[in-house]
Formats: sequence, structure tokens, C-alpha cells
Amino acid sequence: MKRYALIIILIAAAGSACAQNRPTARESGYPAKPIRFIVPAAAGGAGDVFSRTIAQKLGEAMGQTVLVENRAGAAMIIGTEAMAKAAPDGYTIGMAQSASFVLNPSVYAKLPYDPLKDFAPVTQGTYYAYVLVVHPSLAVKNLQDLIALAKASPGRITYGSAGTGSANHLAGEFLALMTDTKLTHVPYKGSSLALADVLGTQLSMMFDTLITSVPLLKAGKLRALGYSGNHRSPQLPDVPTLDELGLKGFEVSAWQGIAAPAGTPKAIVDRLYAETAKALKLPDVIERLGTQGGNELIGSTPEQFTALIKAEIAHYAKIIKQANVRAE
Repeated sequence: MKRYALIIILIAAAGSACAQNRPTARESGYPAKPIRFIVPAAAGGAGDVFSRTIAQKLGEAMGQTVLVENRAGAAMIIGTEAMAKAAPDGYTIGMAQSASFVLNPSVYAKLPYDPLKDFAPVTQGTYYAYVLVVHPSLAVKNLQDLIALAKASPGRITYGSAGTGSANHLAGEFLALMTDTKLTHVPYKGSSLALADVLGTQLSMMFDTLITSVPLLKAGKLRALGYSGNHRSPQLPDVPTLDELGLKGFEVSAWQGIAAPAGTPKAIVDRLYAETAKALKLPDVIERLGTQGGNELIGSTPEQFTALIKAEIAHYAKIIKQANVRAE
């Protein structure tokens, strides 16, 4: 028995020594060639801006070109599937987005990828939530007024979204569930179209991103009733969260991050995380993605990002099931 225990100790010690001597990504020569960065969204959008900003900084830090490849379509499914099926060698990475990683699994009956099994999360880059806005001509001054109006006239309050299953659609569904009201959802092909109809008074309200709403709020063209994040936005410090306003546990937010295919060596994932976290602290990145982009910059560890994805899949699955949301 003593001899058996000694053997186990020696094996464990050998394993520990091997782990300590395992080369880092830098020591192994990674990267030795250009890296492909898949963006499952169209060029010019917020996800593309995030991806190109980080890709440029990664290239500068690691001494290799990081080539951005837009693979848009099918609610980000096409590009996300391409990321999942790429070789796990560190030479294909891509943008992970909350819609494709935590909403799609519940909105779509079948997906060609599993966000928990097919990826090695690297880091959460950004966090943003939505501000509940109405046109100033609507006879509501605050959330309580809106709820009262919705209860008095079921279905009268209309809200727009970027499309069925989008985050700002789910925010409206969550609001209706938590206030026991009936709101009428009007899906659009993009949030900008919905916002135009709020401004034109064809719609009662919507949950919009800060990057488009803040200038309109400052100009008095919109009225803010609450914020969907789990804390107040630094850009709208005077706008309370919906949780603060009595809807306890209300949070609908979104994020962008980086992921690699499952099986990518940990040393490479760690290198990508470290370089991205550094990039997110650079003044020009803070200006572009934070100040101008309306995001809070995060830079979480791979382990923290993995935990976030798991928790949010469960959170949104409940909302989607209760609201009976299915992709069209």
C-alpha cells in the first residue's frame, strides 16, 4: 500500500513538473502566421467596429496580421458556425456576441453549434444595456405612468425592436411579463428603423442602445423611463435601472467578446486574453468603443466569460420560454 501511494505521489509530481515546464504561447512561437478573425455580422455595425478595433491591436501586439472576415447572415448563425468548425490551432478566432451565444439557443429549435461545447471563450470585451425611451408627446412621465396606461388599454402600447428574438424584443417581453401588461411588439429589420418610428410617433416606445438614444435624449426628442442594465449607465447616471424602479431582477443587456474553437490550447487562449485585456485599456480604444460606442469595457478572464455565458443562457431561456418567442 505504501509503495502504491509512493507511485501516485511520483506520478503527480511528474505531472506538475510537466505542467510547469509546458511552453507558453509566446515560447512556442505563436503566432507564426496571420490570424483569421471571423465577424458573424455585417461590416459597419457595432460588432464589426469592436472586432476591427481589437483585431488591429492584437496584430500590433503579436506581430502578425489579424485578418477580419465578415460572415454575416441568419442571425449570426453562419459566421458563428464557421468559428465553431475551424481548426482549434489559434489561427481562427472570432467575435462572440450575446445574441448568437445566449439568445439563439432558445430562440431557434436547432442550431449548427453549441455555445457551451464548441467554443473556448477568451474574454468579454464590452457590456451595454438598453434605455427605455418614449416620444415626449406620449402622456407618460415615468415607468409607473407607462404601466398604468398599458393596464388601462391592453395592447395600445406598441414597441419596436431589431427583430424577433433580438435583445430589445426580449426586453419588451420581459417588461410585459413583470408588469402583467399586454404590449404590442412590432419587429423591424434593424433598431434604427424602429427608432425612426418612435421619433415619428408611429410607435409608443422601444428599448434602444445608448449610442443612438443619448444624443436624442439630450436634444429633448426622446424621454428616458429606465435602463435595462444591472447598474446605472455612466452615460446616463440620472436614469434609474428598471430594477431600482421596482422590477426586481430585471436585466436585459448585451455584450461582445472573443472566442476560439473548442480545443484551442489554453496557452493560446491565455495569450489572446492577455493581449485583448491590455488593448481594452488603451486610450484610443476606450475613446472608440467606450465614449463613442456607448459601451462599458470589461476584459474578463476566460473563466469569468465562460461563467457569464452559462448564466445568461439560463436567464434568457426563462424569458424566451415564458414569452413563447420563436424565430420567424
